[in-house]
Amino acid sequence: MNRITIGVATHKKYRMPDDEVYLPIQSGAALSDLNLSYQRDNVGENISIKNPNYSELTALYWLWKNDHSEYKGLVHYRRHFSSKHNYLEFRTGNFSDLLDVSTLEHLLTKVDIILPKKRKYYIETIKSHYEHTHYGIDLEVTENVIKSIYPDYLNSYNKVLNRKSAHMFNMFVMSENKFDEYCEWLFKILFEIEKKLDISQYSDFHARVFGRISEILLDVWLDKKKYNYVEIPVMFMENQSWSKKIVKFLKAKAYRVRY
Repeated sequence: MNRITIGVATHKKYRMPDDEVYLPIQSGAALSDLNLSYQRDNVGENISIKNPNYSELTALYWLWKNDHSEYKGLVHYRRHFSSKHNYLEFRTGNFSDLLDVSTLEHLLTKVDIILPKKRKYYIETIKSHYEHTHYGIDLEVTENVIKSIYPDYLNSYNKVLNRKSAHMFNMFVMSENKFDEYCEWLFKILFEIEKKLDISQYSDFHARVFGRISEILLDVWLDKKKYNYVEIPVMFMENQSWSKKIVKFLKAKAYRVRY
């Protein structure tokens, strides 16, 4: 099988997968004095300094510009793909159940892209969920940018916003040509949004806007391109308080963020 690199985006020291296909990447390294002994995202061509607004996308950008493996992907230090097809999301992840090379190679012989199972919102759309937890202007500016530079994606954008499920977390594995194609498209949109969206008054939480918009844009790209993919479970490597998540979700449903 051709060489595979899956970046593990992290900003702190954490247990990392043993498998050699996983490459820990210190995201936002340009803004940190920490030396984690991981690959830093501020070497070579990079956008490391944008990490407060782009989150794990600074690691994604580094992979795009500096790694030339035949298959590339991204996961997170606290979220990994599972090799167990029946893995339940509410269980705490086990490193022994991580997506391994043999399973990965088998999947990539059958599909173009590996994605996490969709997160379902049930009682609201992707658009209404975003507007209840973030600023609606983010979506308006994104729509205007797509209309301007990629108008043939506008129908897919509106279709995705009206769905009640999405591939979240910016996690995927693709062949290098599709990975590069996606990143070229994604960052062209995000850099244009950055020019047009005033986030000077955003809190640190809301300022991570470009990382969040990218989660929506992945499904827009997929809807338009029609590449075949497989969905596999995501493991959360720390305990999840689902009661708190549900309460937070319901509060967000009843309250729309105002700028």
